Amino acid sequence: MNATTEQARAAAAAARPGVSPMRWWVVCLLSLGMVIGYCDRVNVSAVLPEIGRALNLNKEQLGMTQSAFFWTYALFQIPAGMLVDRYGVRTLYLCGFLLWSVASAATTMVTGLAGLIAIRMLVGTGESVVTSCSLRYISAHFAEKERGSAVGIYMSGTKIGPAIGIPLAAFLAQAYGWRPMFAILGLGSLLWLIPWRLWVKKDDPAAQGRAAGPAHAAASVPLGKALASPLMWGIIGGTYCYMYFVYYCMTWMPTYFREKHGMSIEKMSWFSFVSFAAMALVAVIAGWAADRLISRGHDAVKVRKWFTIAGFFAAATQTLSVFTDSQTLMVFFTVFSLCGLGLATANYWALTQSLMPGALPVAIQNTAANLAGIVAPWFTGFMIQKTGSFDTPIKAVGVWLALGIGCYLLLVRREYAPKSSQ
Repeated sequence: MNATTEQARAAAAAARPGVSPMRWWVVCLLSLGMVIGYCDRVNVSAVLPEIGRALNLNKEQLGMTQSAFFWTYALFQIPAGMLVDRYGVRTLYLCGFLLWSVASAATTMVTGLAGLIAIRMLVGTGESVVTSCSLRYISAHFAEKERGSAVGIYMSGTKIGPAIGIPLAAFLAQAYGWRPMFAILGLGSLLWLIPWRLWVKKDDPAAQGRAAGPAHAAASVPLGKALASPLMWGIIGGTYCYMYFVYYCMTWMPTYFREKHGMSIEKMSWFSFVSFAAMALVAVIAGWAADRLISRGHDAVKVRKWFTIAGFFAAATQTLSVFTDSQTLMVFFTVFSLCGLGLATANYWALTQSLMPGALPVAIQNTAANLAGIVAPWFTGFMIQKTGSFDTPIKAVGVWLALGIGCYLLLVRREYAPKSSQ
């Protein structure tokens, strides 16, 4: 693309009310924010055995500490969505980012289970505004035919974060100890706030829908109407199933590689990086591919829905690792399944915005996502503690993914979409 074309596009964007000429740069910054946020979610996973030994915690207790983040993160999703719809994104995101970064750094001071749980709950409180703010910004500044690419770039941060967060946390823990690792990551991330304050100049709740044109100019769907719709419950169910698998991988996959396959911390970090980095790449490509199909006249809802279902099917191959004795195949299915789920990543979030506008439906969806974050780490730890094996947790993942496919096939349909209020 030549400089003249790029300048013309920037000028055209600036001429449209509510659309920032910096919008693609802001999307990249939002993605980086998710990288940082997810680093702060998975840093515990990277040093789980070390924390267990230092604080004398068993597997079930370690699973509880990992789910504690999601107790508050899920609890505050709907209130956060309401605040974003009313007040905009800039100030809320700034305050949330500051809270979770400082709280993560404070992990260095914990001395027991109660303190670790309290810190993780504070991190979850701070991060609760992130998805509503980010997707509200994208919905306001990107039309339907661009939204999959924008969401794909943004959501790639949710995969790049674990991809680099696990090996980075492991490296810092080996070099300096697990306590200083939390301080380095938490306080260092505050540098992100500088471009945020420079590039996002104001809070503008009225910006919703201007970029997308009249078809998407409606206000957010009211809470009562959303929860009365079969569509919303299909999205809730499908999102929970998607994220159950993701949070299983984020919180227990490193331990699975180390304990089931005897990997060193370096080798475990490498396989974790490959899994999540490839998922991020697939997410961006799938979002872009869906946009291209939509721009050529294909129905947006159908395109995004079938990308989502394909991702669920690919992820379900994880269950095949239980039925082989080959270590190579076990590791292959573990890595491939997570990569394949990237087909759904951008599209299942963009699909919600196609069917129901505003930050509140996103907040409801993200509540479901993080109920899975509460259940998956604890329930997996419980099953491992009771059975002494990863086989049962992996089979449970397959059941959830099958249910997710059913939700998108049967309930996520255009005719079930509620009307938004004006």
